[in-house]
Amino acid sequence: MKTSLLILSFLILSFTASFGQVAKDSITIRKSFWGYKFYQGDTRVQLGDLVNIMQTNQEAYKSIKSAQSNYTLASIIGFAGGFMVGWPIGAAVAGGDPNWALAGIGAGLLVATIPITNSFVKKSRFALDTYNRGSTASSVWDRTELNLSFSATGAGLSLNF
Repeated sequence: MKTSLLILSFLILSFTASFGQVAKDSITIRKSFWGYKFYQGDTRVQLGDLVNIMQTNQEAYKSIKSAQSNYTLASIIGFAGGFMVGWPIGAAVAGGDPNWALAGIGAGLLVATIPITNSFVKKSRFALDTYNRGSTASSVWDRTELNLSFSATGAGLSLNF
């Protein structure tokens, strides 16, 4: 009787712990030809939606907001630089008189977007790592620690939860 009660208690406790787990998909960043894309599991997430998702984690939220600002700045400067390079090239192809100084300034703007984009990627990765680290602990069982501790009276195991 005691054995069957012990086995039944163990099974109930095992099923309760396994059903109590909430599986959250981590958010990842992937580089593509057109830039960087964010995915939660297999679903693509836009940067604006990502900012809303990360509002629960203050450190990740602050970092992704800063990354979003860098992304916006790099997009504006990159668009202006691309236009300034493209206009003289289009004029040269059409047979007009191209303004190569404008193309040089545009190329300089395009080069200036590289460190801004690198900062965006670095801050995004930090935000994703911070958010994913904070969201993986979905159950009390995930946060338990078993440590070997020593004191004046001897050694022992301590369970922290």
